[in-house]
Amino acid sequence: MADTGTMTRIDAAAGAPPAVIAGQRVELLDRARVYACGITPYDVTHLGHAATFVWVDTLGRTLRFLGVHPEVCRNVTDVDDVLDAAADRAGTAYDSFAAIQQFQFDRDMAALNVRAPEHEPRAHRYVEQVIRLASGLLDAGAAYAREGCVYFPGADVAGRAGLDRAEAVRLSAEYAGRPDDPAKDDPLDMAVWQASEDGHPAWDSPWGPGRPGWHAECAAMAMSVFGPAVDIHAGGADLIFPHHAYHAAMAEAFTGVRPYARTWLHVGTVTIAGAKMAKSVGNLVLLEELLAGYPAAVIRLMILDRPWAQHWDYRPGLLDASAARLEHLYQAAGRATSSDPAAMSELRRLLATELDVPAALDLAIETGGGPARTLASILGLT
Repeated sequence: MADTGTMTRIDAAAGAPPAVIAGQRVELLDRARVYACGITPYDVTHLGHAATFVWVDTLGRTLRFLGVHPEVCRNVTDVDDVLDAAADRAGTAYDSFAAIQQFQFDRDMAALNVRAPEHEPRAHRYVEQVIRLASGLLDAGAAYAREGCVYFPGADVAGRAGLDRAEAVRLSAEYAGRPDDPAKDDPLDMAVWQASEDGHPAWDSPWGPGRPGWHAECAAMAMSVFGPAVDIHAGGADLIFPHHAYHAAMAEAFTGVRPYARTWLHVGTVTIAGAKMAKSVGNLVLLEELLAGYPAAVIRLMILDRPWAQHWDYRPGLLDASAARLEHLYQAAGRATSSDPAAMSELRRLLATELDVPAALDLAIETGGGPARTLASILGLT
């Protein structure tokens, strides 16, 4: 018979404090479902990509520190118009081209000490799921079929994202949403399924041959991996509209579960002289080139030593400042100071509250010893 007079003591401090992300309090037990919008593998990895995925990696490391297992799903958008065009220029099949580019991206992430995600779905393997999503939206009266396409009505999606109609139409055009498509009821309607076109891969569907729409791909992959909702959806701030807004709207219309995401980690955009880093602008800072000149820890700290949602302008001097800051952290970690429970508790609070890395760094450098060593590990700097 069990000894009912004996109880096992549980240290309450070992439990996970509630995380606060984007102003939202997210209570977690022992698992966090994190969906991170991955790359379209058609070109080399640049600093803008790295910033997003270093923050996602740090979110995962922080959750582990707080006693929560992060289950990260980072998709690969290997069915996309821009990828098809790049593969055509290279004279190779879209899937082979994407696989090579994805290999190079994974190599770059490993060099930057970004951990591999638990799930890495590739869009071309989820075409059947997109077809089911389109069928379900049609059955629910939340989509309409026309000329071999299935469209999701989007007139109210812009409002939910806090945009006026003119800005929403502009962004839709910028991100290949085809607002001028004459088959649509409204320019802001978005293709869940796109009818077949020359120069693009195609699959059979109830509406004829075609391919998935971009937002529908992510919605289908996320729901296939995690079900109807996620705890944290992460990605670059440039994806807020239209991509994240339509992804969430399609998922909610399909499942009836709201909100689709308990909170969002929209990582600030990296610019050069005020212009967004983009191949079309010709202002890319390639990760491979940065890694040739600086340790990964310096690059990571340059990215992390600021609020995660902050847009920031890259200049080479930031790397030298980051190297000096890193040296201060390493020196603090080497100090043989005694354990400081109050400092560790404050470190947990700072990281749990909006991933406040700058304040956590200040604390660790001042305190030294265990907190500094712990933070260096959490930030992937060891």
